[in-house]
Amino acid sequence: MIKRFPSVIALVLLSTLAHATGSTCKALASADADVTATLRAMYAAARTDDLAAFHAVTTPDFYAFDGGQRFDGDALMNMVKSAHAEGTRIEWSVTQPKVEADCRRALITFVNVGSITMKGKTQPITWLEAAELHRDGKHWRIHFFTSARVPAQKPVTK
Repeated sequence: MIKRFPSVIALVLLSTLAHATGSTCKALASADADVTATLRAMYAAARTDDLAAFHAVTTPDFYAFDGGQRFDGDALMNMVKSAHAEGTRIEWSVTQPKVEADCRRALITFVNVGSITMKGKTQPITWLEAAELHRDGKHWRIHFFTSARVPAQKPVTK
């Protein structure tokens, strides 16, 4: 057993090294547009409380950080659905997307310019957001999502 242990360590190290230095795969030419469309599809699903459409663009182990909290699986959609049930409407948009991708994974950062309407009063809101996506062979799926609200600008007084 002791004699095999160094061999096991060497095998693990070589496997790790092979994975880390293995051939890199390039993203499809359509990756930027496809990744951006996937985020827009997530927002369309959230806008209409469509859990099936949300599942179509997320991985089974999806999670998110939003509003200082972690949301696993359907928890983020359930929060949005609860807000809708209380009469709150949220509008989202993906602007200024920046995508870094290879054939398996992608990172998108973007500015979400939208609004929240509560009790008939609409407040414009901007969020800085990012997501990590995995490609399942044919489609991009969101694995991780994070959102940070940009503080409202206070009027300058002189």
